[in-house]
Amino acid sequence: MTLTLYNTLTRRQEPFETVEAGKVKMYYCGVTVYDYCHLGHARACIVWDVVRRYLQFIGYEVRYIQNFTDIDDKILNRACVEHSSMEAVANRFIKAYFEDMARLGIREADEYPRATHTMNGIQRLIHELEKKGFAYPADGDVYYAVRQFAEYGKLSGRKLEDMQAGKSERVNVEDPEYQKKKDPFDFALWKAAKPGETAWESPWGAGRPGWHIECSAMVRDRLGDTIDIHAGGADLIFPHHENEIAQSEAVTGKPLARYWLHNGMVKVDGEKMSKSLGNFITIRELLDRGVNPMAVRLFVLTAQYRTPIDFTDEAIAAATNGWHTIKEGLLFGYQYGEKLGWDLGTGDLGLGTEEEFSQSPIPNPQYPVPNLYVERFQEIVNNDFNFPGGLTVLFELAKELRREGHILVHEGKTETSPDKLKHQWQTLVTLAGVLGLEAEIEAETDKINGLSDAEIEAKIQQRQEARQGKNFAESDRIRDELQAEGITLIDSRDGTRWHRN
Repeated sequence: MTLTLYNTLTRRQEPFETVEAGKVKMYYCGVTVYDYCHLGHARACIVWDVVRRYLQFIGYEVRYIQNFTDIDDKILNRACVEHSSMEAVANRFIKAYFEDMARLGIREADEYPRATHTMNGIQRLIHELEKKGFAYPADGDVYYAVRQFAEYGKLSGRKLEDMQAGKSERVNVEDPEYQKKKDPFDFALWKAAKPGETAWESPWGAGRPGWHIECSAMVRDRLGDTIDIHAGGADLIFPHHENEIAQSEAVTGKPLARYWLHNGMVKVDGEKMSKSLGNFITIRELLDRGVNPMAVRLFVLTAQYRTPIDFTDEAIAAATNGWHTIKEGLLFGYQYGEKLGWDLGTGDLGLGTEEEFSQSPIPNPQYPVPNLYVERFQEIVNNDFNFPGGLTVLFELAKELRREGHILVHEGKTETSPDKLKHQWQTLVTLAGVLGLEAEIEAETDKINGLSDAEIEAKIQQRQEARQGKNFAESDRIRDELQAEGITLIDSRDGTRWHRN
């Protein structure tokens, strides 16, 4: 059951081997904080949150770093429009980021470096590139000499000669920045400040760093020369991640990352999400509409992480229905545990403490879960983080527990032993926790799909009284009302049975 990952760098699936045995150093290119996070950010943050959780689940000690880009033209432009500052804009949207991610159940990273807090590391890296002949100053700017790095293009598969053909048509030769460059492919490491702009002092004059050098410096400062996983959206492969490799490896002579992982993009009704098309949806807009955050997580996890995913009303409705099924299974122990003679102490939840979850392959080993389910789950997910496949194990457990719950309600006993049911429930809670799917323990845990069991039984009694009084219209109305709530009635000589659809 070796974990294998598709590596963008090598374009093949490879066994996962870390630099240091048992430990993972992981960096995710986070958000540029100039606006509220949207569905694309939601997908990326959920995917890498679950990747981290899964690595911890199978026994790795994970150090997970996610940056904030808080120096950028878009932030500067917003600050100018609002008559504010880049710092004020960045702080506002960093706060909003944490609010949105908390609602989605995203665990916080071990550290959130910011470009503004890494200025010494950024300038040190630029200086080293300059000394090694990979960078040159030009009137207050500093540029990276792309042709000096022989392996440029190895991540994206692009070749300079292929890109050269159309380059001249897209370049404005009158642009002052273009005129400073020795080669059209060179990119800025440091930008001289324009009048009135926020700036930092440097050996090249007042200015600010380019976007690409920020991440190279933050990776190096927090995780060292070579990390295990560098993650981000597929749209970052070129030029951002390509340029990170060129910057970092030119200085260290070592691979920046052993595995480059990229999540696919989000479309809305088949179209690329953009403000100009009017289909741009922020996380808070979606959740404020009443969409359950766990349904959003489930929607994201039902697609292979590297493929594009299409957000539609039908897709989110299906995810919501799927979440109801899993939620019913997760609440099984709270609904029926006492009747089954369980002692619902903390240990019976299957998750254990946060530390146990992070350090143990099977959280809370005092209460082992059936090997069959866990082994199947791991065997599936170990194939390049196949979370959609892993979900099939959760649905199997949830549906089985739901069936047993219905039998328990109607017959007063189950077909399965209480101990086996307890282990099945613990398994579901544990594996759902790996995927970040967590149900709130409600005041009335039997109130799952609108009506509680007691309310359903009362309506069935009302229907029985209507039938005895030959009021068949009222009887049919109650049946239709229950059907609309997802409750199916089955009449027989022994009475009326029911089940949730």
